[in-house]
Amino acid sequence: MEFKSHLLENPLFSVAAKVAEASGVKLYVVGGYVRDLILQRKRDEIDFLVIGSGTEYASALAKELKVNKIAVYKNFGTAHFRYGDLDLEFVGARRESYNRMSRKPVVEEGSFEDDIKRRDFTINTLVISLNRENFGEVLDSFEGLKDIERRIIRTPLDPFITFSDDPLRIMRAVRFASQLNFELDETVRKAAGEMAGRLQIISQERITDEFLKILMSQKPSVGLKILFETGIMRIIIPEIANLAGIEQRKDYHHKDVFLHTCTVVDNISEMTDNPWLRFAALMHDVAKPQTKKFVEGIGWTFHGHEEAGARMMEEIFHRLRLPLTKLEYVTKLIRLHLRPIALVDEEVTDSAIRRLIVAAGEDLEDLITLCRADITSKNIKKVSRYLANYEKVMNKVRDVKEKDRLRAFQSPVRGEEIMQICNLKPSKKVGEIKKAIEDAILDGKIGNSYQEAYDYLMKIKEDFL
Repeated sequence: MEFKSHLLENPLFSVAAKVAEASGVKLYVVGGYVRDLILQRKRDEIDFLVIGSGTEYASALAKELKVNKIAVYKNFGTAHFRYGDLDLEFVGARRESYNRMSRKPVVEEGSFEDDIKRRDFTINTLVISLNRENFGEVLDSFEGLKDIERRIIRTPLDPFITFSDDPLRIMRAVRFASQLNFELDETVRKAAGEMAGRLQIISQERITDEFLKILMSQKPSVGLKILFETGIMRIIIPEIANLAGIEQRKDYHHKDVFLHTCTVVDNISEMTDNPWLRFAALMHDVAKPQTKKFVEGIGWTFHGHEEAGARMMEEIFHRLRLPLTKLEYVTKLIRLHLRPIALVDEEVTDSAIRRLIVAAGEDLEDLITLCRADITSKNIKKVSRYLANYEKVMNKVRDVKEKDRLRAFQSPVRGEEIMQICNLKPSKKVGEIKKAIEDAILDGKIGNSYQEAYDYLMKIKEDFL
């Protein structure tokens, strides 16, 4: 096949094949590595399927490759080691059965067929043989190649059984759809929605991990919309599900905040790979439903939603088991996300800009990135005007920072010299004279040199004595 040569480029595989033949086992590359090879996505993890003992084969290959550090998990029949910049995983073929109250399977030794059909999605059932008789051949038991071509996420077995056995696969289905920009097969979509309640047996950490991977997709809205449409979002993060809905009163229409949020997250994902900046974008309007109010003559308002949203973050972080070290950052961005646009006016004082600089601290650039991502109008002129306004704010920020940097300098004529020339003792008056010289330099009346500062001191000293 057209991608066969890509596989054979890495000499690791011919070594692996040689060791398999010497060990008397059948060996295959399986799952994500094969899928991504076909999709031409970079991947540094390779899963090997061994028909025989996966751990014994892994030890033999590690020895051949002169790898000393190998992790063996005898209970699961798996092994792992790192070789160069690759993570290599080995598993013996197995069959699995599940207890309804746990996603942890009872594992037994199985055949090649048993192992392939236990896998989550057809695109992950693809196998490349490393055996002499068909080295490099792709084996496709469940039409995974066709599903890649159709860009479909489908399960090899009945999705209701697949998701009931391991409900985390519901989140994984959405994650793969989001990462690969694929669609869920209709039966998979239906099963995911109907089986979503089974997620209660999954640890919050595992659910959150999959959700963050969705958020880190190139276009997260693909996954966010599937989560919402299937009802999964209402189970895992109801606050985001609650953003959906459009209302109209008289001539006043307010847009669907969920769809707006999806656009904002997509926008910011084009600008940053910072997961917490993306999470702040997801949550920036989270309090709009409870602050929504219709005011006659004005229309829909969401007064204070930024402060209310910031206050919601602590509970959400704890519930989702998110790292509390990121709580302050996300809270700050949500609290401040309306502040910059209020500072566009020409009359805004330096002190107002300074308060923004202090409030945002080192996260000011991230705040402005969030503000830019929050522009979702389809009117190009309106978008350009908003972007220009944020640039105007940042220019003011730069001006104020430069002024403050200049104000931090000391007069070229020091206090001791001022006291000597003016025959003064240490006093408030010495500071006043020194400040007058500094202000003259800042205001451009004189240059920032000792001679000009000295001459200016001689000129003004009588005004202070």
